[in-house]
Formats: sequence, structure tokens, C-alpha cells
Amino acid sequence: MAAEMSGGDLSRLRQLNALSVIKVLQGQPSLTLTEVAKRTGLSRASTEDVVRELLQKGWVAEAGATAGGVGRPARRYRFRADAGRVLGVDIGGHKIRAVIADLDGNVQHAARVTVTPAMGRLERLEAVDRAVAESLEGAGLTGGDVWASGVGTTGLVDGAGRVMLSEALPEWTGVDLAAHVRRLAPAPVLVENDSKLAALAECWRGVARYAKDMVFLLAGLRTGAGLVIDGKLHKGFGNASGEIGALPVLGWIRAQEHLSGEAGDVFAAAREGDKAALAAVRRYVKDLALGASALVLTLDPQMVVVGGGFSRSADVLIEPLRRELDRWCIRTPEVRMSALGDEAVVLGAVRLALDDVEERLLDGRSPLVSGL
Repeated sequence: MAAEMSGGDLSRLRQLNALSVIKVLQGQPSLTLTEVAKRTGLSRASTEDVVRELLQKGWVAEAGATAGGVGRPARRYRFRADAGRVLGVDIGGHKIRAVIADLDGNVQHAARVTVTPAMGRLERLEAVDRAVAESLEGAGLTGGDVWASGVGTTGLVDGAGRVMLSEALPEWTGVDLAAHVRRLAPAPVLVENDSKLAALAECWRGVARYAKDMVFLLAGLRTGAGLVIDGKLHKGFGNASGEIGALPVLGWIRAQEHLSGEAGDVFAAAREGDKAALAAVRRYVKDLALGASALVLTLDPQMVVVGGGFSRSADVLIEPLRRELDRWCIRTPEVRMSALGDEAVVLGAVRLALDDVEERLLDGRSPLVSGL
């Protein structure tokens, strides 16, 4: 005879059922109870109970009835993406971006503050404050309205949201970004390396949505990587996965130096067939491909996505990179350019915040299931 479920087991089951219902409603105009039950695998009665409680809490709303047919029209329900908001922040060398998004990840308001790589810690943090304040004001919110914040930054980040090491930004090593952003929005703050967040965004809304295993290459004034394994962002034991550029022999530290002057001008000249520019691009791609090949040989990913500032020059980068990977790899994966451009990191930060909201929903700490 099966053992009876304890109160804690039942509570957990209700939370899981609530998340299942929310998941199928997210991004949909509306669904009937029958459609929700079919997609979640729950019984009709369980589905009705969960939807009723989510209606009472305000996270699901009626969306009208189905017109036509015989008999009483079926009621339809939608997820209230406007029930909460998350904050996403991208802290870079040349810009700070902050966005407010709803619970479906749709950006409601965005702000951008220009900075320089030479700025010190205090100036850059002040720019973060301005960007966040502008995004909140533009969305008509206060920091207390934010359910979770995601923050992307260059450098190694520990599990508590502190920058462990940053070689690209002066005085950035040791900054406690989680604590700083929590002053502006007191909800949980998640901080992650920018390359990792760009990889997360590509799997969410970019060209890698169907790829379970993917290598993201950050190609720009810095070179970095983010790894997705079995559909999940891979962080590693010490959150240092993908830092293959730390090996000087691979050339990622110096790769961008091949594109002397303005990289955009070099790519434009290469596009016009200039021999010196074409040679510079080949040298850059060879350095980029060494580290990329090592990652491909290790992970055997379905796809390599190239993002960052240089991704706008896909027409002169992709084919040379693919040829170099062919030279070194047993199997060359699909090579794609990011379609998200400089939005990738901030969108990844939004996704990171949404993931935290969902995790707290599962363990009962989220407003979505408060009192359920």
C-alpha cells in the first residue's frame, strides 16, 4: 500500500503544479482549462483547482470565452505577465544598459548610459545608478516593485555577486555588485559574467533556441566564451567555466590587436578586398579559432554562436572561422552569428532574474505562490 503524502509533499506538489500551469500559459494569448490540462498532463480537476487559486492571487486572469460552437462557451485564461517586473543590467566598458521587463521577459523600458573603459570604480557605479534609476522611472516603478535583478559584468564573478577578478576594467576587482544593486532594488540580485549571460540569451531568444549544447564566443575588444550543456548554462565548480582565454598560448588575450586602429574600419576595408585588411582579419580569426577549437573538441557542441561587438561583421568573419574550425576539429558544428547584437548580455540578465523568480516559486518563496 502506498504511503500517504505528508503535508510538505502536498505543498511541494501544489507548487510544482502551479509552475506547470504558469509555464504553459506564459507567452500564450489565452488557453482553456482543457488545453491547460492537456499541456501540463494534470487532471481536469487539478488544473481547475490550480487556476482558481492563481486567479485569487492575481497571477492568472480570465481572457474571455471561446466564441461559436454548441453549448456554453469555454472560459479562457492568460498568465498576467504584468503581475511583476524584473530588472536586467549590463555593465560594460563603453556602456551601461538597464531594462525593466515583465514576467514574460518583454522589455517595458530601457536606459543607456555611456561610459569609458578608463573609468574607475566609483564613476562606473554611479553610471549604474543612473541607468537603473532611469529605467525604473521610465517604467513608472520604484525599486521595491522589482521581483529580481540580473546583472552582467566583465570578469570572474563568485556565487555571492562579487567580482573576483577583472583585468578589463580599472578598480573593478572586488566590487560587490549584488550589494550595490540591492540598494537600488532590494529583491534578490544575481550577478554573472557577461559572456555566460550572452550564451543564456542566445538559447532563450537568439539563434541557439533549438541547440542543447552550444559554445558562445564573445568577439570584440575582449574575447570570451560561455557554455551551454544539455540546455543549461554551465558555470563550473568555481564559476570559471569558459575562461580558456587565460592560456596565453591560445592568443585570445592579444587577438583584437591584429585589428589595429578601429576594428570597424578594418572589417570595412576587408569587405572591399583590401589585402592588408584581409590579412589582419585572417590573423584575428586564427587566434579566435584556436580557443574555439579547444572548446569544440572538448564539448562537441551542436552550435557555435559568435556575438559581441564584432558580430556586426559576420560577412567577413563566419566563413574564415568555419574554415579554421574545419582544420582543427573532428566535427565542425554549425557556426552562426548572434542576432541579438549588443542586447544579448542585458537580455541574459533578464533571463537570469526570471529564472530566480521561477526557482523561488518552486520552493514557496515567490509572491506567485504566497499563501498557496
